[in-house]
Amino acid sequence: MNFFRGVISGQAAGPQPSGAETIQKLCDRVASSTLLEDRRDAVRALKSLSKKYRMEVGTQAMDHLINILQTDRSDSEILGYALDTLYNVICNDEEEEQGITPHILKKYFTDTFIQDPEHVTLLLTLLEEFDFHVRWPGVKLLTALLKNQGPQIQGIILVSPMGVSRLMDLLADSREVIRNDGLLLLQQLTKGNAAIQKIVAFENAFERLLDIITEEGSSDGGIVVEDCLLLLLNLLKNNSSNQNFFKEGSYIQRMKPWFEVGDDNSGWSAQKVTNLHLMLQLVRVMVSPVNSPGATASCQKSMFQCGLLQQLCTILMATGVPADILTETINTVSEVIRGSQVNQDYFASVNAPSNPPRPAIVVLLMSMVNERQPFVLRCAVLYCFQCFLYKNQKGQGEIVATLLPSTIDANSISAGQLLCGGLFSADSLSNWCAAVALAHALQDNLTQKEQLLRVQLATSLGKPPVSLLQQCTNILSQGDKIVRRGSKVQTRVGLLMLLCTWISNCPIAVTHFLHNQENVPFLTAQISENLGEDERLVQGLCALLLGICIYYNDNSLENYTKEKLKQLIEKRIGKENFVEKLGFITKHELYSRAAQKPQPVFPSPEQMLFDHEFTKLVKELEGVITKAVHKSSEEEKKEEEVKKTLEQHDNIVTQYKELIREQDAQLQELKEQVASMTSQNEQLQATITQQQSQIQQHKDQYNILKLKLGGCTSLGDGSQVNGLQTEELTQLREEVEELRKQHSLLQTQLSDKDALISSLVSIFFFLFFLSLCELEALRSQVQSQSTEIGQLKMERQDLLDFSYIISLPSPSSPSAAQAEVKNLSESRAELEKQLDSTTSTVAILQTEKEKLQTDVQESKKEQDDLLMLLADQDQKITSLKKRLKDLGETVEKLLAFPKFTSKKYIVCTLTANLLHLSKYKREIRSVQ
Repeated sequence: MNFFRGVISGQAAGPQPSGAETIQKLCDRVASSTLLEDRRDAVRALKSLSKKYRMEVGTQAMDHLINILQTDRSDSEILGYALDTLYNVICNDEEEEQGITPHILKKYFTDTFIQDPEHVTLLLTLLEEFDFHVRWPGVKLLTALLKNQGPQIQGIILVSPMGVSRLMDLLADSREVIRNDGLLLLQQLTKGNAAIQKIVAFENAFERLLDIITEEGSSDGGIVVEDCLLLLLNLLKNNSSNQNFFKEGSYIQRMKPWFEVGDDNSGWSAQKVTNLHLMLQLVRVMVSPVNSPGATASCQKSMFQCGLLQQLCTILMATGVPADILTETINTVSEVIRGSQVNQDYFASVNAPSNPPRPAIVVLLMSMVNERQPFVLRCAVLYCFQCFLYKNQKGQGEIVATLLPSTIDANSISAGQLLCGGLFSADSLSNWCAAVALAHALQDNLTQKEQLLRVQLATSLGKPPVSLLQQCTNILSQGDKIVRRGSKVQTRVGLLMLLCTWISNCPIAVTHFLHNQENVPFLTAQISENLGEDERLVQGLCALLLGICIYYNDNSLENYTKEKLKQLIEKRIGKENFVEKLGFITKHELYSRAAQKPQPVFPSPEQMLFDHEFTKLVKELEGVITKAVHKSSEEEKKEEEVKKTLEQHDNIVTQYKELIREQDAQLQELKEQVASMTSQNEQLQATITQQQSQIQQHKDQYNILKLKLGGCTSLGDGSQVNGLQTEELTQLREEVEELRKQHSLLQTQLSDKDALISSLVSIFFFLFFLSLCELEALRSQVQSQSTEIGQLKMERQDLLDFSYIISLPSPSSPSAAQAEVKNLSESRAELEKQLDSTTSTVAILQTEKEKLQTDVQESKKEQDDLLMLLADQDQKITSLKKRLKDLGETVEKLLAFPKFTSKKYIVCTLTANLLHLSKYKREIRSVQ
């Protein structure tokens, strides 16, 4: 112990040992000491030397320190010293030692520590210790390891049982320093590893992080809020599974309070700006254009429903908002409304708090065409306008309508006026932005391309107005020298992109463009010249514009048909030269950069040359224009024929597809019917089985009762009759008398009904036979009359033909033919009247037939009622017979009374039953 104190205090006698020697002795003491206190002091000494002698401690003591972590788990103090020492060795950026950079030392010692993956697993186990002196150094050490060798540590933690869950427990620690360092640890853990990101998300990370952000004050919070937001960005960025989980968990709704900045926006701290910037980035991650369209649309819908979009628009129109927050808010609103019709409609209705109120779109466009505004802000406004018009034909129509003569309001500033002003201003950046914005108003919208041809501009006093298309081409052709002298390539590129977008897939616009006799010579002159590097891009765009004029030409202008334009290219430019100039567009560096993502992000205004949507148009048209230029007229005709054939085949295929769809639908319906019938069959089978079991039970019960009744009958004697009560016999006599009366009444009614039915049936058969005879006669008469009419028609036609054949007929012939035709017509009319009367007679007979059938049905119904009454009567007789049998009297067998029999048999049965009733009455009297 005195030795250790001397080493630490520097008061030991004799020559001072070197650092390496001291560290070697301390390592020996750690390895050989049996007392825990000696080992603890040695590790404490190593900790104090680890910053100054980082290399020596790391190379000599690392194995001993790891051994301490494994063996001395019961002492938290020595564990804390060992973890602190390892942290100092692995993460010490204070100075360079012996010409070796700290980065190399970090990598070397980290690789040494994780050479055995069990060391990382041991470290994860130590994080379960609640003691502050163990947990906190363990969190810092694991964070340092992740910073130095992230992928390797992530792989070890991923395969470690409950590895991620142990780290997630750090967020629930009540000690803020451990919780905050746990956030930093999870940030490093989730970088670039989708599997760990999913595990962390499903460990309820979103709920915990949002709770911490709320507790810390949301956007007004400190660095802890920033760390939470960075961790959320790691979990959600480029991870569709976590994004869907975040949306399904209704966490988007919890983001709305973050953007309630209040009315007083004068005091914005640097931390608040950072927090709000990260919050806006988090919203953009959920609605990024790189996400799947379905997921983006779902998040956009949720943001509108919970009021998040409304809150962002409030910040957008607020005063006193810092420029970088305003710019990021514009970009965020852009992606929230991009491609969502509901959100775009809401954004169109937002007004700025000005007097008079102006639409937010107009206010933003005023900033875009104002050269005094910051460059990044103008780019953000352009992106917002592009997103507002993306797949929004309604919005495109509203923007173009502000340029039409019938809708221009001189007292107010409209979006169209701002775009025109920016298009022809002296600022090249305004020219480019306005041209691109106007091109997006025409994107994939043939109607608006044709409408924009109506726009007229007043260039100067005393001169007639010119169309917008003509003015754009005039600036390109007449002002080419002025523009080139001012090196405004950006303006020319913007105008060419607008013209290419405008006339593509619009033959009417192509005709208007070619109608100006100066446009084609200007384009051919531009393409054929040998100019500098910057001008080659303009030449390529001119070639693209001329190629569009060829490909979408409807040959309505005789001087500029497809074939003549091709001949002009071959004579003035050369086909190979034309294709080479056209291909320069896609080879340009800025073209590739613009094609990567929709948002216009440029380091400087001079590099704003290409628009993202325009790169798609170039990619689509480059190949077809090249083919169109090289093709001859015969090849084009063949291609058109092939196209027509393909269209026919496509129509046939479409028809078959529809037929297959119908058959699939029918098959699906049949499958559903089979399934339902199968289920019904199963139910019926179950019911039958159940009924069979019930029938069997009833049979068994019947057999048992039959046996019992047989025994009772054999044991009975005639003595029971003598004990019968007088009241019972009186009641039986009354019932028998009543039954006799009912039988007499029923017999009378039955006789009447039987007579009525017999008469009705005879009448019915008579009328039916009569109607059949009449119908047969009428049919034969109608048939004979139809034959006569046909013969008369044929004779009439022969007469007419004969009248045409004979050139000089006799004077009497026409009148005789006409008289004969008239007689035939009259006879035909009479026959038709007879036919109508016959048809009415048949209808009357049919009505009488239906009436008789109704009467027969009613009679049958009444007869069935009588049969039911007789059946009840028969049951009563049977009961009386049984009672007489029980009294000991011999009873003759009653006549059976089946439900369905003839009327004569029913009468005979009733008569027999009445005789039996009289007999029973006499027997009862004798018994009495």
